[in-house]
Amino acid sequence: MRELTYVARHTVEWREAPDPVLRSGQEAIVAPVAATSCDVDSSILAGHGFLDPPFALGHECVARVVETGDAVTSVVPGDLVVVPWSINCGTCANCRTGLTAHCTAVPHMAMYGAPIGGNWGGLFSDLVRVPYADAMLVRLPDGLDPVAMASASDNWSLSWRLVAPHLKDKPSARVLVVARGSIGLYVCDIARALGASDVLYVDPDPEHRKLAEGYGARTAESVEPVRHRFDLVVEATGRVDQLALAVRCLAPAGVCESAGNHFRPGELPLLDMYLTGVTLRIARDNVRGHIPDALELARSGNVDPGRVVSHVLDWEQLPGALPEKRLKPVFVRADD
Repeated sequence: MRELTYVARHTVEWREAPDPVLRSGQEAIVAPVAATSCDVDSSILAGHGFLDPPFALGHECVARVVETGDAVTSVVPGDLVVVPWSINCGTCANCRTGLTAHCTAVPHMAMYGAPIGGNWGGLFSDLVRVPYADAMLVRLPDGLDPVAMASASDNWSLSWRLVAPHLKDKPSARVLVVARGSIGLYVCDIARALGASDVLYVDPDPEHRKLAEGYGARTAESVEPVRHRFDLVVEATGRVDQLALAVRCLAPAGVCESAGNHFRPGELPLLDMYLTGVTLRIARDNVRGHIPDALELARSGNVDPGRVVSHVLDWEQLPGALPEKRLKPVFVRADD
């Protein structure tokens, strides 16, 4: 089989790898049918990551189950499934409490698409081994488009987690979104669907702002800190100066959710945050537990994640097309 491999800045290529085989009865082999780039992949391809190439890329996809071990009960060959980005067993103490990104059965931060906790390959591959099929795989509900839901492995389900619990606790919250990629746009869609009274989306890209306006958000190219204005702020830029701006806009006891990958250091207004009593969470998400709820919201018809998809491209175009700057390209393969 082939796996798409990051080899240098702005450069990826197909490399041959052995076909994966089942190593236990708990495993499955899947074939991605719609895969997309996470917002952080753009930073990696631009050379801003902290891992040296080469390594297999990709950690967001909908796949077709090809083969399952004897002990797998939740999926069967032929099922369409969401493959979460992190490797997790589902039974260790961390997994049982929802910390699936910190599974103790595998090395810390074991994941697809980056060799942080071992080499698990990437989801831009012809075939993928899933070591804990029952714990990891989530069947795609009937009626959902695999292209629209290719990001459910991470960005779409993460976006649900960034806003849905907060709007449940505080209906009609005022939401600020400071973003550069798909996460911010998904957040706009979800926040308005779940009853936010006001959503302001800040992004220098006019095409992104146009999409956000289609979701009912107000938009701005940039914004000065507006003290005590927003109950919830979502920052997804990867820039510490923008994170600092975000927390300065919070109302007393407000919450800032940061989904940016901050590869470079910076300063935060800690005294102001202390005096305002805000909460800041910066976290690589434990996404597996949120995928069913995020898919259910998509199935409700109250949101439209497919509008964020910027390009639908053939699987064979991956090496040339992935390094190009696109908002949310989805690469599809004939589903035999």
